[in-house]
Amino acid sequence: MDKKGLLFSYWNTLYPQEPVEKLQAFLDKIKEKYNAASPSSNAYWYKDAVVYSLYVDLFNKDFYGLTSKLDYLQNLGVNCLWLLPILDSPMRDAGFDIRNYDRIRADLLGLEPPIETDRQEEIFGNFLQEAHQRGINVIFDIAINHCSDEHPFFQEARKSVKSPHRDYFIWSKDTSLYGDARLLFKGIEDSNWEPNGDEWYYFHRFFNFQPDWNYRNPEVLFMMSENLLYWQNLGVDGFRADAIPYLWKEEGTSCENLDNTHVIVKFFRAVLDYVKPGTLLLAEACQKPNEVVKYLGDGDECHAAYHFPLMPMMFKTIAAESASPVKETLSPAVTPEIPESAQWFTFLRVHDELSLELVYVSEEDRKFIHENYCLQPEWDFRVGEGISARLSELMQRNPDKIALAYSLMLTLTGTPVVYYGDEFGKLNDEAYYKEQIKLTGKDDTRFLVRGRIDWPQLEKDLKDEENFHSRVFKTISAMLDARRSVKVFGRGTTKFLDVPDQFLAYERETEHEKVFVVNNLSSQSQSLKNLFQNNHLIVLHDEGFQMDTERQEMYFEPYGFGWFLVV
Repeated sequence: MDKKGLLFSYWNTLYPQEPVEKLQAFLDKIKEKYNAASPSSNAYWYKDAVVYSLYVDLFNKDFYGLTSKLDYLQNLGVNCLWLLPILDSPMRDAGFDIRNYDRIRADLLGLEPPIETDRQEEIFGNFLQEAHQRGINVIFDIAINHCSDEHPFFQEARKSVKSPHRDYFIWSKDTSLYGDARLLFKGIEDSNWEPNGDEWYYFHRFFNFQPDWNYRNPEVLFMMSENLLYWQNLGVDGFRADAIPYLWKEEGTSCENLDNTHVIVKFFRAVLDYVKPGTLLLAEACQKPNEVVKYLGDGDECHAAYHFPLMPMMFKTIAAESASPVKETLSPAVTPEIPESAQWFTFLRVHDELSLELVYVSEEDRKFIHENYCLQPEWDFRVGEGISARLSELMQRNPDKIALAYSLMLTLTGTPVVYYGDEFGKLNDEAYYKEQIKLTGKDDTRFLVRGRIDWPQLEKDLKDEENFHSRVFKTISAMLDARRSVKVFGRGTTKFLDVPDQFLAYERETEHEKVFVVNNLSSQSQSLKNLFQNNHLIVLHDEGFQMDTERQEMYFEPYGFGWFLVV
């Protein structure tokens, strides 16, 4: 079925009582507004990406500052930027509370509000052009489940039940409605319903200042589709679809992962492909892999999804000095096959905490990881279901442990995401944390893992070879350089090797390339018999590794590892 036929099919599923002429009018409108574009020449570019995730203002003030650092990022080995929220926002939730979907925050453009569309498109368009000239794709966050309570539609909707935008949101006088929907911000919010100041309440799954959109109203679907199309037309290469499991609500259910939620996402994918095939949709679904893979569909939903359960298991594997947690998580019993066109995105840190949601970790795993990594009481987030700390802090500022964690992320399945500052071991930012509490009125400990980069100080640190930040930067830079020299890490199959449990060793292979990776998970030096005696190898990268060719033994220092290319 062609894209137009798919759109009508999805429409009839979501809105069987609505006339199809309404959808046809929408399609006519976007066809007139946006010229259809040819598919990307590299449709699977995201499989070969090294993603760098950043807040524009915290990274280097605004888009002018970010543009000035594109050479830094290119030299680091980055070929995709994931811009954490950039759209107009009161900034009570780091920008995930969107006030206007067709506006970038004025401060990020170096302007004073209000801003003219032409000026916005000039400044942002110049940044996109500079990034694309360096072979760097750009994706950004868009919260499609909720908005800010300062969104103009919500401001109008809350005034009167007769408002034309009232039905864009979910209202009730009975707060027992959707009572089976879990509280996502346990310890921060005590209800999914917020009083409006009259007899009505509005529904929210996240902060109380973030009302959920009502996708039972087709106008909401059209509105959000147009938001995506506007930015696609400007040259954005993809979107991180924030909080997608919660889009559709039904009484008597958990209001998560419902069938119509998937239909909505398929609609977004088909609309984007209708105008310009190849625009990435990245699913942010904090769920078990067997639920997450449903957001990839049959190659007709999202192109990629985060592998949330793998992240905590990499931390557990290091703390337990055992390969079992990672091997079990990546086994077919836990991680199902995904469509050939699809991809997992892997990460150690994102903008949020080391997430330990019981939806995808067991209580036993949560307790073990929390006890081993929540080293300060203020790092606790969501009453034990998360740890707010930078990677360098979680690894007790040990460059060898940081390098080992990166060895796992960069060589296991999928596309890796580098969180800004982790490449030089950025620390928790106490001052920024306290500043944001005053600004937002919320004690959100995730602010610890954000904070600004002090570029003049960093440049001094990187010149000192003994400096902690310099040591981490040198190592991570070399690892990223080695990774981009081959494609197998983003595309190859994974086969675990039979070695003692304190080692995590595996083969990654495509039709054209094969690599072996051996990681010593132990805090002690370890040796192995040479696993690869009958292979001709090139060392792609190693840390704390030596080979005794005479004795045919491999020696690893604590947390040491090696990557080997078969030639």
